[in-house]
Amino acid sequence: MDWKWVIFWAYVFGSCINHSMTLAIHEISHNFAFGHHKALWNRWFGMFANLPIGVPYSISFKRYHMDHHRYLGADGIDVDIPTDFEGWFFCTTFRKFIWVLLQPLFYAFRPLLINPKPISYLEIINTVAQITFDIIVYYFLGIKSLVYMLAASLLGLGLHPISGHFIAEHYMFLKGHETYSYYGPLNLLTFNVGYHNEHHDFPNVPGKNLPLVRKIAAEYYDNLPHYNSWVRVLYDFVMDDTISPYSRMKRHPKGKEVLE
Repeated sequence: MDWKWVIFWAYVFGSCINHSMTLAIHEISHNFAFGHHKALWNRWFGMFANLPIGVPYSISFKRYHMDHHRYLGADGIDVDIPTDFEGWFFCTTFRKFIWVLLQPLFYAFRPLLINPKPISYLEIINTVAQITFDIIVYYFLGIKSLVYMLAASLLGLGLHPISGHFIAEHYMFLKGHETYSYYGPLNLLTFNVGYHNEHHDFPNVPGKNLPLVRKIAAEYYDNLPHYNSWVRVLYDFVMDDTISPYSRMKRHPKGKEVLE
């Protein structure tokens, strides 16, 4: 297959699979695979789900994501909050487009700047397992297979319809509303991550049951602002001059936080 088709299929097909796998890891980080009583089993399974993504991140994601739930928007703790540089620099239509394109890189390096943590033994195992898998793919299947994997992750987490959830979840398109749900069809590929208000209200409820949460508590969720298109979210973010990486709620830590 020509290189152009490798990249084409990485974006059209592989990107959807790999982005879906990152959200499978999100589910696993909440211990939904084997339950809280077998937390370590979830960590091993997360490493396994990590393999097709090409870059080790499952264990680190778990550590930072728990902080995101406990201390949403806390300055210096919640690494989902863009840095001051991102907010200052990516403020024009073109620059915001570039920011969306490079989202996976910002998500990868932001924790190292905002809230670096000591490396754990599970992160070392995650890294060794992932590099070993990548070498095996390269040795037996060739460079194009390895590039396909990595390109699918980079493209799928950047300028891609599913990536609209990164912005849709917590960017304040409406003042006073910090978290938004999405009720469109892409929830079928993303473990219902679009049900984000429901997820933050009940983080111990698996994604497959979040539509039921909305149904049971319809009087609380149906009147909240929500989205039906992640593509429209990406378009509005790039084109709307009033929205930028600064459009997030940031809180000062209280000094009593217990980090993961």
